[in-house]
Amino acid sequence: MKITRKDFIAKSVSLVVPGLAAASVTGAFAAGPPRGTEHAFPFFNVIPFGAKADGITKDTRAIQSAIDAAAEKGGTVYFPGGKYLSGTVRLKSFVTLFFDAGAVLLGSPDNSDYDPYERLSYDSCSDPETTYFNSALIRAEDAHNFAIMGRGIIDGNRRKRHGPKPIALKRCQQVSIRNITLQNAPNYNISMLGCDYVDIDGVTIFNGYADGIDLDCCRYVRISNCYIESWDDAIVPKASPSLGEVRPTEHLTVTNCVLTTASNALKFGTESSGDFKNIAFSNCTVFSSPGKWGRGPGSGVSLESVDGSNIDGVVVSNIVMVGVRAPIFIRLSDRGRCQPTPTPGTLQNISIANIVATGCTVTSSITGIPGHYIRNVTLQNIRISAAGGGEAMNLQQVPEVISKYPEENMFGPLPAYGLYCRHVRGLRIEGLNLQLEKPDSRPALITDDVEELDLLSLRAEPGSGGQPIVALHDTKTTLVQGARALTGTKTFLLVSGANTQKMHLMGNDFSEAQTAFKTGDDVPKEALATTANLISGV
Repeated sequence: MKITRKDFIAKSVSLVVPGLAAASVTGAFAAGPPRGTEHAFPFFNVIPFGAKADGITKDTRAIQSAIDAAAEKGGTVYFPGGKYLSGTVRLKSFVTLFFDAGAVLLGSPDNSDYDPYERLSYDSCSDPETTYFNSALIRAEDAHNFAIMGRGIIDGNRRKRHGPKPIALKRCQQVSIRNITLQNAPNYNISMLGCDYVDIDGVTIFNGYADGIDLDCCRYVRISNCYIESWDDAIVPKASPSLGEVRPTEHLTVTNCVLTTASNALKFGTESSGDFKNIAFSNCTVFSSPGKWGRGPGSGVSLESVDGSNIDGVVVSNIVMVGVRAPIFIRLSDRGRCQPTPTPGTLQNISIANIVATGCTVTSSITGIPGHYIRNVTLQNIRISAAGGGEAMNLQQVPEVISKYPEENMFGPLPAYGLYCRHVRGLRIEGLNLQLEKPDSRPALITDDVEELDLLSLRAEPGSGGQPIVALHDTKTTLVQGARALTGTKTFLLVSGANTQKMHLMGNDFSEAQTAFKTGDDVPKEALATTANLISGV
């Protein structure tokens, strides 16, 4: 029997062929199911289940009824154009929510319309936004093979932070969220805890009052082609104890996203009890919206192990940042949340390449703590334009602040304008270009207690006041090669510290510098192992 479009909508019978993109599904709704597949999957329009779609009547019960019916055999719950006022609905396995163009799922302003916070038998050691998942507009727990997609909108319907999450998923697998728009969220927009095999593609987030996308203890995740606008962090892998156990976040990719935030764009943590492994960020842009949030992003890329986490295997590449305070913030420390005895984790095997950042007001930093080193970090082709205006300061003025909450400005002003590195072993910096937008009295780059440093092809604008371009303190096994002193350089390199060892300066062009390098009185005479460079007057 041929099914007309009218019968197709009214009787809620149709097909969603697995694998169709959202745009193709929309076409199937208009034209009817493909020939020969009329009874493969049911299709459930929320209107015949009693939804009014007037933005006034609460449609929670009608939506849940459609979801329950679809879950019996698997199928798609369809939202035609209209405003669906709702409290919590519970998504189930083998169900797709499809929001057609013009459809808005509008969060109820009444908190009593949402499921209450769950009661846990353990202390999550985390804040309520990270811990709780029941109070949400769309929630799922221990479900699998489901999707949220379409050209419609999920509207949190709030004007400030604190409230239900738009999408909250706990211990779910085989999840797809595609092409949907979220807006006005008072809590994490997309919040996942202990979820595996996740695909988030083409999602747009407007006016988020908290985080954009949170992935806590999640594995095998792909995020791509998203636009995120959030007051708090934009994309945030976490590894908190909110499941009642420590579990890693691993095998994650983020690519082709546009991010604007008043906090951090791409951030690990701060919750970092579990490990982070095998993660790649690529091809993203980050920009500032001070007219909206009152300030720009805190950091572009922030990697933090502060609660015992082992971070191992992270690649960041092809990121453009405008108006970000600190482009790079890497921190290993010992806050020790939820640890009986605070014990630092590890942070190693990090590669950051092809970064362009302008308007930076806070120095980028890579810092471990005494006795616990960040290991094996590569920075390649990094171009930073610093706002400048800093005053010269003593190297020893930088506090360790071992247990302090990690953020890009946690140390106060740093003694370098471009990059500050401390307690690092295995640091390769190649193709670093540092520029100033106005005069600054600090060196461009400082290292302190760094071992196995390769500094290759450095170009850095000289500051005012005669400070060196590079200051290396207690730095061991160092190769400086291919660096070039720019016009106006007084001293290119200052070496200090009684623990300085095995420093090689080879193939550098110091001809524009008044002085190629200086060594402090505390530097052992044998520390400078090799010097073969082009020097002014030679």
